[in-house]
Amino acid sequence: MNSYTLKIEGLHCASCKALIEGVAGDVAGVTRCEVDPASGMTEVVADGPAALQELVKEITALGDYRVTQL
Repeated sequence: MNSYTLKIEGLHCASCKALIEGVAGDVAGVTRCEVDPASGMTEVVADGPAALQELVKEITALGDYRVTQL
């Protein structure tokens, strides 16, 4: 397992947090995703870069979010 930190711009509230964490739960290889809507910082545990890239793709597809890996 690998740990990653993402910065997600466009988060506004607990609903954003729930939406992104829900999407993460559907991505194969992602075992944990914790979103802090106040800072936009997101901690992800995933099998590897492919799972992380899929998660970023799914978050971006939601429309209102920009994701940067730190």
